[in-house]
Amino acid sequence: MKQILAARRRFIRFAIVGLGATLLLFTLTYVFSRLGMQAFLAGLVAYAIAFLMAYTGQRAWTFGGSHDHSHAFPRYLAAQLGCATASALVGHICFEVFASSPFWTSAAVTATAGVMSYLLSSRWVFAGGSQSARS
Repeated sequence: MKQILAARRRFIRFAIVGLGATLLLFTLTYVFSRLGMQAFLAGLVAYAIAFLMAYTGQRAWTFGGSHDHSHAFPRYLAAQLGCATASALVGHICFEVFASSPFWTSAAVTATAGVMSYLLSSRWVFAGGSQSARS
């Protein structure tokens, strides 16, 4: 029972950090654009900042913070690149093959990214360190 509660708490923390990173990405992209930064650069800089915040939050809060950066960070980067690629492929298949609406395509892309990110983070990126989320 204790493991189930720890896993539930870890999943909730994962979702909170992910939502926070998403909101930070949105906010920074908006602010940088409003300040006159070119759209491509605004998105790129905002994404880099949100990515670092997500990595830090997931490592420190969600997964307990005992993972060596030289081991966890490259894995996190690889996992996120894999999630981005898989999500893009799912989006392409939904829209081009199944003629899904933009709403359902977006839902499938978001679900793919979230589920893959959690599974890769919990089973590979941050595996082997502290598996119980600290309070």
